Amino acid sequence: MLTEAPDLVVLTGDITQRARTGQFLAARAFLNGLAPLPVLALPGNHDLPLFDLIARFSAPYGRFLRYISPSLGPIWQKQELAVLGINSTRLMRHKHGDLPVELIDEVARELEHMRHRFKVVSLHHPLTDLGAEDRNNRVRHAKEAIARWSEAGADLFLGGHIHLPSCVAGGHPGKQTVFVQAGTAVSTRRRGCCPNSYNIIRFEMDGPRRIHIEQRDHDNETGCFIPSMSKDAVYGAAGWTVRPAADEGEF
Repeated sequence: MLTEAPDLVVLTGDITQRARTGQFLAARAFLNGLAPLPVLALPGNHDLPLFDLIARFSAPYGRFLRYISPSLGPIWQKQELAVLGINSTRLMRHKHGDLPVELIDEVARELEHMRHRFKVVSLHHPLTDLGAEDRNNRVRHAKEAIARWSEAGADLFLGGHIHLPSCVAGGHPGKQTVFVQAGTAVSTRRRGCCPNSYNIIRFEMDGPRRIHIEQRDHDNETGCFIPSMSKDAVYGAAGWTVRPAADEGEF
């Protein structure tokens, strides 16, 4: 359980294993345990019924909407920070995601109208990859989405799906953006030797624009999540760059 009190908890999908009612009920009980923290939750491909074909084609998001979130595209705003949730799953794509051009344009217009100091876009499927083995996991039309949303003011992209935590800068030339991937938080479905983990992201609201990203991994000996990676994203002439974190006193 979180020992911090974040302004927002973001879940980037795959909240269940096979979108069964019992799994959604267990997930709902877990989320109730986070109260009163606000939660922005997105569906992953595992949150659509796979073997229950009637439910998959008649009400693919029915259980997610009932037990997890009433919206597939939630938005959270507070003072100088806005987080947009984007549904990248598609009924006819079993595993991979897709961002239709119309959706990319709609999100870009929304970003352009926002006047927040920081704008975050969150979705299940990654917009970037860490190597050839993950290239096929990128959401369809990722390149177009990165270009449009970066130009519209997006600073940070959050993703899940690949069970591999990371923090890098990249994307559209001349307008670098920060990409943060979530690992597996509380499931045995992990990738390789990666432990369960979650990310804490802090935004500098005064002075230079900076984002602090800290990854916390589960330690089997103590049963606690402990810091394992800490980076600062700093905004400059070419957009965002990511570097090893400064001392806490300097942030």
